[in-house]
Amino acid sequence: MKRLPVFCSILTTLIILGRTENPYAEIIEGGPGINRSIREAIRIAAPGDTVRVGKGVYSEGNIQIQKKIHLVGIDMPVLDGNGRSEIFTITADSVTIEGFVFTNTGFSYIVDMAGIRIEQGKYCRIRNCRFNDTYFGIYLKSARHCTVEGNIIRGKPQNEVNSGNGIHMYDCDDILVKDNEVTGHRDGIYLEFTKNSTISGNNSYQNLRYGLHFMFSDHDEYIGNTFRRNGTGVAVMFSKNIIMKGNNFADNWGPAAYGLLFKEISDGELIDNKFHRNTVGILADGALRIRIRYNNFSENGWAMNIFGNSMNNEISNNNFIGNTFDLTTNSGRNNNLFLHNYWDQYTGYDLDRDGFGDVPHRPVKLFSYVLGKVSASIILLRSFFAGVIDFAEKVSPMITPVDLTDQSPGIQKNYYAGNQGS
Repeated sequence: MKRLPVFCSILTTLIILGRTENPYAEIIEGGPGINRSIREAIRIAAPGDTVRVGKGVYSEGNIQIQKKIHLVGIDMPVLDGNGRSEIFTITADSVTIEGFVFTNTGFSYIVDMAGIRIEQGKYCRIRNCRFNDTYFGIYLKSARHCTVEGNIIRGKPQNEVNSGNGIHMYDCDDILVKDNEVTGHRDGIYLEFTKNSTISGNNSYQNLRYGLHFMFSDHDEYIGNTFRRNGTGVAVMFSKNIIMKGNNFADNWGPAAYGLLFKEISDGELIDNKFHRNTVGILADGALRIRIRYNNFSENGWAMNIFGNSMNNEISNNNFIGNTFDLTTNSGRNNNLFLHNYWDQYTGYDLDRDGFGDVPHRPVKLFSYVLGKVSASIILLRSFFAGVIDFAEKVSPMITPVDLTDQSPGIQKNYYAGNQGS
């Protein structure tokens, strides 16, 4: 197809884009407007062309995109998988898709079907799309330098077995996932063997398992996200060098729920986050050399549960306010540093008025230790008996870790804890 001058290409934007009852796609760069099916328009478009798709409902099965192309939906056209297939499969570099609704993908226990799949593509962008009732929303496999931004991904959760993930990344590098809304999936956002990536400004809520799930993914960061009312919270597992800053972990309730799980994670930073109304704010199992600073823990069942295999962590300058228990552990030894935290249950004093208590604070109550061993003892939580044994252990520690103390607790709340990202 012979290319026209630039002014002819601009004139093609005036052509009617298609009708709802008989929708078409239209190429607007590289030649005059040509009405075709989406599949046909992509086939005849030259690399680098823009294809505009008019308002309507399109049911064309699985559409393969194997060339650089910019695909733009006008008035949010709907691509329907009819419950049988994946919708877009991208195997090219520099593909951009924006402004579409993807719905009703196929389901399979063998093949992970998605609204959009990017496989081995680089510099691809998926922006401002909606995904309704898709098995996997957006699936990136061996992708590099891609962006997933401004999408709304809503599933219909049934159970973990037949639900996929909202945004799924496997063996990826340098992926930006920004300002998306994800709900109703197994995991809202999932990373496995994915490095050097940023998860920023997303709202991941009411997913069956995790709002965010890291597995074997190093040198990543998630900043300014909200993870609320997910099945068990957020999990960072078997990873290192993770930066977690300015996030909100809230309302993750249940017998096995927590705001954030550390499982075999090392050399990370958890800074300026909020943990509000979770069964457990942070559960640390095999966490090594994590700097937990300037976070706000409020109204949780347990603010932190740190297992004995978590070592050389720094927990400093945090606020612990209104939690049933501030801290518990399964070990009689402490290999972590607690310093300058504000504990609303601290009863010490500050005679030299330097802003820090003159008497160390012991945040582990004996009753929380007992509760970890015998869960049925929760019925005694507000009893006189619980208060007596906590007082006795505070005066003369026998069971709780003797060296687990904040030697210099803050007298006033740290204003910067949990507020820098607000």
